[in-house]
Amino acid sequence: MAALVRGVSRGSLASGRPGVAVHVRRAVRALRRQPVKVLYPDGRSETLIRTGPAVSQSAAKPESSSPADELRFERVQPGDKRLARLVSVARSRTFREQQGKILLEGRRLICDALAAGAVPHTLFFSSMQRLRELPLDRLRRASLLRVQFEEIKIWSDLVAPQGVIGIFSRPSPSQLTYPEDQQSQAVPLSLICDNIRDPGNLGTILRCAAAAGCERVLLTKGCVDIWEPKVLRAAMGAHFRLPVTPSLSWDDIPRLLPSSVTVHVADSAVRETPPRGALKPGDLGWISGRNVDKNQRFDEDRDSDSEGSGADGRSPPRVGPRPYHQSWAQVSTALVIGGETHGLSLESLRLAEETSGRRLFVPLANGVESLNSAMAAGILAFEGRRQLLKVLERRKR
Repeated sequence: MAALVRGVSRGSLASGRPGVAVHVRRAVRALRRQPVKVLYPDGRSETLIRTGPAVSQSAAKPESSSPADELRFERVQPGDKRLARLVSVARSRTFREQQGKILLEGRRLICDALAAGAVPHTLFFSSMQRLRELPLDRLRRASLLRVQFEEIKIWSDLVAPQGVIGIFSRPSPSQLTYPEDQQSQAVPLSLICDNIRDPGNLGTILRCAAAAGCERVLLTKGCVDIWEPKVLRAAMGAHFRLPVTPSLSWDDIPRLLPSSVTVHVADSAVRETPPRGALKPGDLGWISGRNVDKNQRFDEDRDSDSEGSGADGRSPPRVGPRPYHQSWAQVSTALVIGGETHGLSLESLRLAEETSGRRLFVPLANGVESLNSAMAAGILAFEGRRQLLKVLERRKR
């Protein structure tokens, strides 16, 4: 540009015409301006779009405009603290519960949330290209803020940020609309997460539940928050593909399950069964030691009124073991997955006993003592789907 200006200056001065003055600054400013209209040799014309801060993006001809050009957005100046403030508070579970806001990052996750009917509050994007990749008809009520990509990179949790972060109202399962393919491919299988504390494990379990076609996922109060950023990344949009109900007590769970359900529990640590009469809580890794006396011994074959009852006057639950590949999934079925730290709660075993459930285990080789809870959930969920599909097919015949 500088060379062009120098050439124009030399040409004008060399002509020797009186009264001709060359203003270099004005010439440079003119070269930087954007044209308003383009005229083609065949007579066609095209009106161009001017962009600017907090202006409506619209074209003179409707056929040349896109939905992104009709949205209003604001250019955030360097030093603006809105992105930093919202991202930092949205990562707090207290804020998410009190303010009812969640943070979603990435095009795919935001698209899944918008498709399910989640309500956007604020959207930060780094370029118009990133904005056009989203369903723009669902963003008309949101505040759109264009920020520099460096700002998003600073506050992003992703290794390769995609340049878009959204603040949404925290949705409930009853407010979301789930994909039709999920409803058509679902099997009568529910997943119950009991004290899953690791965000990566919980997110993977939700993803497995969606992939296996589970009807619903129920979480006890001891589980990690489902809207944690690590849970969202591991779940890969499963929050918006099937109903996920968090923070439930064991008194609430039976009311959310079918009346004729059979509840099974996943045994995360499978060992050889001790001799009859020598069983005590914790020997098989299927019961938490928080609510029972670890020194208490009991036999699974004892009657409920026999000796060995717990401190509350009730005998320990009797749930027999069964290999995962044997028949256990009948209409309707629920599966309890316990956390690796605390294991299954006593309430889950009692619910399994009341519904004639089993303690499912995966036989392990090479001296491996246990499986990751998310891995065990994936194996059992897909095996349950296979068995349920066979039962449903048999009933149709």
